[in-house]
Amino acid sequence: MITPSGRRHRADAASSVADMDEQRGPGAGPPERWRPGGPPRWRRHGPPGWIRRAAGRDEDPEPAGRARWPWPSTVLLTAFVLIGSGFADHAQTGERVALDPPGRVLLLVSGALLLWRWRHPVAVLCGTVAAVLLYLGAGYPYGPVLLTVAVACFTAVVSGRRYAAWAAMGALWAGHLLTVHVLYRWLPPSGDDAAPWTEEIVVATWAVALLAVSELARVRREQWARERAERARAERRRADEERLRIARELHDVLAHSISVINVQAGVGLALLDSDPEQARTALTTIKAKSKEALGEVRQVLDTLRAPGAAPRTPAPGLDRLPELVEQAASAGLTVTVEGAPPRLSPGADLAAFRIVQEALTNVVRHSGSREARVHIERRERRLRLLVDDDGPATGADAGGTGNGLAGMRERAAALGGTIEAGTRPDGGFRVLALLPIDSEEDR
Repeated sequence: MITPSGRRHRADAASSVADMDEQRGPGAGPPERWRPGGPPRWRRHGPPGWIRRAAGRDEDPEPAGRARWPWPSTVLLTAFVLIGSGFADHAQTGERVALDPPGRVLLLVSGALLLWRWRHPVAVLCGTVAAVLLYLGAGYPYGPVLLTVAVACFTAVVSGRRYAAWAAMGALWAGHLLTVHVLYRWLPPSGDDAAPWTEEIVVATWAVALLAVSELARVRREQWARERAERARAERRRADEERLRIARELHDVLAHSISVINVQAGVGLALLDSDPEQARTALTTIKAKSKEALGEVRQVLDTLRAPGAAPRTPAPGLDRLPELVEQAASAGLTVTVEGAPPRLSPGADLAAFRIVQEALTNVVRHSGSREARVHIERRERRLRLLVDDDGPATGADAGGTGNGLAGMRERAAALGGTIEAGTRPDGGFRVLALLPIDSEEDR
């Protein structure tokens, strides 16, 4: 048999479930399901190949600094050098040694070495310089073979091996100078004369220009890397600030609401048998406060789901101070308010409300006094908030020396204000906040 009180309990439970559905909002649906034994598996959308590649990047990211193999550019450059040297061989017939298989092998080696240019830039540069010096010393025709040295030098400088690159280019120029001015008597082609010095000036100018272009590319690349790192740091900084803001909001909402619920639950349990009506009043207060807390928590979570979206309800401010007074009264705390709040910017208004809320919550939780005073005063371009009680403290963490006080300081500092909190000489606790009327955060 169901008694009238049982029907009331079932009705209250149904009403609580309806309130929870209302807090989720229309069309919200049931909460997401979680995988047993681990975090939720996020869904990816797109063709199966994209999904497999994305999953591979998440599970086995490529280690930093491991360069890819530049196959396409190496093959194209080697082919260009071989074909271009063939045309140069026909153009320089009778002047230089005809291009034979050993010469083509040197061309192939100088081009194939570029495949390792991002992994071992100095070794590749030295190898290409050696291959080119052997090629020119053997008397083979001039041509695009110097392009392999140019690519290797550019890669070495951009990779940060600039001194090795300068030394290798100096060695190339010195080797060419030695070949065409000293060793030409014993090197093919026979009967060749020493090269004019204007040719050496051209070679030296080409080497210096190549190094200058490579240095410019290196500087630009380092600048881009610094800019990317700065953007990444700024993103992390903004994420940290948003995380701290959400943590403060959740702490302020839950700490105050749970404190009131805890007090009212104690009252309800104490009066359940002796004064059922008063116990019912306490349970009604718990229901209303939990509904309000769910709404505010949902508003904070909405900012996580849709960053930048306008909130569905306006942020609380000092205009809701009477509600705080009423809630404190339901928890057994009498609050006296002196002064009227001035017109504040949204950021300063929210911070002032949360500071008063946290201060009153600390009085309820940590003070033996059942009276508190809130004094509001405007001094020039600043708002002065004073919340104090007569004590004594009822716990080791009296005054809220944990996250609550840290959150108040962070809120004030974010607006360019200050917070002073501590015990008074007579045993009470005082919170003094100075906030700018027009906060920098809202400009």
